[in-house]
Amino acid sequence: MSISDGIFPADTAQGDARDAAPAHVAARAESLREQLNYHSHRYYVLDDAEISDAEYDALFRELQDIEAEWPSLRTPDSPTHRVGDAVVAALETQAHTLRMYSLDNAFSGEEWDAFIQRLLRAEPDAPTAFWCDPKMDGLALEVIYENGVFTTALTRGDGEKGEIVTTAMRTVRNLPLRLHGEGPHPIRLEVRGEVVITRAEFDALNAARRGAGEKLFANPRNAAAGSVRQLDASVTAGRPLRFLAYGVGQVIWPDDVTGGAQGLEARWVTHGQVMAALADYGFGTPPDARRCENPADVMAYYEELGRRRSELPFDIDGVVAKLDDLSAQEALGYTARAPRWAIALKFPAHQATTRLEHIAIQVGRTGVLTPVAELAPVAVGGVTVSRATLHNEDEIRAKDLRVGDMVVVQRAGDVIPEVVRPLPEHRPADGLPEFEFPRACPVCHTPVRREEGEAAWRCVNVGCPAVVRQSIIHFVSKAGLDIQGVGRRWVELLVDRGKVTSPADLFSLDKQALLAFERMGPKLAENFIAAFDAARTGATLARLICALGIRHVGEQTARTLATHFAHLDALGAAEGEALQQLPDIGPEVAGSIRAFFANEGNRALLERLRGVGLWPVRPVRSDADAAGTPGEGNGPLAGMGVLFTGSLVSLTRSEAERRAVAAGAHILGGVSKKLDLLVVGDKPGSKLDKATKLGIRVLREQEFLDLLEGRGGDGNPAGGAGTPGNEGEGDKAGGAGNDAASASASVAPASSAPAVSSVPRKKDQHSLL
Repeated sequence: MSISDGIFPADTAQGDARDAAPAHVAARAESLREQLNYHSHRYYVLDDAEISDAEYDALFRELQDIEAEWPSLRTPDSPTHRVGDAVVAALETQAHTLRMYSLDNAFSGEEWDAFIQRLLRAEPDAPTAFWCDPKMDGLALEVIYENGVFTTALTRGDGEKGEIVTTAMRTVRNLPLRLHGEGPHPIRLEVRGEVVITRAEFDALNAARRGAGEKLFANPRNAAAGSVRQLDASVTAGRPLRFLAYGVGQVIWPDDVTGGAQGLEARWVTHGQVMAALADYGFGTPPDARRCENPADVMAYYEELGRRRSELPFDIDGVVAKLDDLSAQEALGYTARAPRWAIALKFPAHQATTRLEHIAIQVGRTGVLTPVAELAPVAVGGVTVSRATLHNEDEIRAKDLRVGDMVVVQRAGDVIPEVVRPLPEHRPADGLPEFEFPRACPVCHTPVRREEGEAAWRCVNVGCPAVVRQSIIHFVSKAGLDIQGVGRRWVELLVDRGKVTSPADLFSLDKQALLAFERMGPKLAENFIAAFDAARTGATLARLICALGIRHVGEQTARTLATHFAHLDALGAAEGEALQQLPDIGPEVAGSIRAFFANEGNRALLERLRGVGLWPVRPVRSDADAAGTPGEGNGPLAGMGVLFTGSLVSLTRSEAERRAVAAGAHILGGVSKKLDLLVVGDKPGSKLDKATKLGIRVLREQEFLDLLEGRGGDGNPAGGAGTPGNEGEGDKAGGAGNDAASASASVAPASSAPAVSSVPRKKDQHSLL
């Protein structure tokens, strides 16, 4: 939201005529704000205080007194907000303008080398200088500035949307409430970073909690995350939090600064320049960050930082290496999960020794039996570990793990507990029996099956209570329908009490049934029912496909299927060969989809979902499409592989992709021979060069919009003949008279972007993690 959207009550808005302050008082308040913000930056960011605490406190109290007498003078960037005098009722969520991606990991020099080889295969001419900084072990966050003033803070969340924590973050002492420096500042700036607590401050915080008889925090990361998510900002204000910026999301510049160009590259060429600008704007940045000129320098930096890890004030779990060149970043783009131009080099895991007390067998939603080590609790890297996955029978055999063994445990990547090896020298003289993996499901006692070439044993009973339970939990989760406000524990209770035996039962629950549970009040019951209703009416086809838990079908594959099939009936009728024509779907995935729809229990579930009204339908483009034949609709982009590159002006990347999909296209992740159409915006980078070499059709943004609206000229939306390099009449992108026939692969100069008269909420730009 913007500053005027209700962050501050109307009766405290600057310029309220009811309590207009004298000019000399207003000038003094402005001077105090500037002084206090300056000295906060010197103390909390630069660690170079120029005045004593007593002098700072005197200035602060003077400003507090002025604002108490003249409320109109309390501005959004006033340091007095840092005392945390606001409480929010609940944490709401908001979408990120640009997705906050995860990072792929490397745990060895070999994996780093493999990353470099992948990068160079995709972009042979990419410069291989990297910007490297410590991987801070804190809470990932985005802070947003409009016209230089802090307005919003969002947690990373699932990358697409996060929780709004603006009130709490306003109390963080080193976060600038107004951008520093003379500018020019962006109209809108989204800064990504990590909220952290130093080890020394963490120890002091826990000492204070111990003295007060309060529960201790397990580690600095948990303390930081819990502090930011407080509803009462005064609690956050009492915690020693720091925000360290490591990159940016959306950046929108005034037209008179960049001549209408937008995005990172309108002002910056490298990530290092971005970081220098953030420091100038007043942000703290990760210590010891530097540019490494080549991959070998990156490894040297990684090894050096690993040796000095314990000397750093913050917990770190590795090094983040990003290509320094912004145009190379844009050219490489992203996978469904992570950027192709960055990676986290993780340090070797922390290790400890403990006893393996038991091996439990868990049954997952796809029937896989997963062995779990139950351990005598032990501290590993600041976290108490009592359980660790053993993955499968083969791993237990390979490591020769036996119940009763003393074992070495580590947190891989400082996150995931793992049993590394047993210590057989500690076994009793008569030894320990080998672990016998069950040949029947421990829950329903159905014989388990192991397919040739697989490591997993599976319960094949789709009615197994454990499979049903985990399937329902997945259905509700963020990876499924993402039903807001309905937590895992409540779903488990509903299943365990027999109120829900199928995902369809969720949509038939009534208030009376819910009120039978302890701690379930009328309001919460109403919220649950409203959440289920919202999911039923608002679920997309892609979400539902994901929620069904079809083996091998994740978020990206679900989106592909939803692009090509109008509804689940069409998908269920598709033959394996038709499915394999779709991007990234091979025989194994196609077989899983066919097997799911062939199962009688699954078909019964789908009919029940249809009966309760959960049956999303994408608008059908043609009879052929409705019948489940992908790529044969009559939309202007029917059957075409489309890719977008560069900064678009009139719509965001996601909006452009949605419109392309609605016109019959499927979206690709990079330039290849499967690509039929490349749509370019400002600064398209090397994707344009590669597409031109391959003879792939290229359109400017306005030409793309004209094509969607049927304004290509001469009755042919694209206005051209066959695609260079595509042979044969009627080729997807090439036949004469085809709606998607080709234009030239050259790109005319883009028209000037319209003047920015207000701050847009969305803009297509690549983001720095």
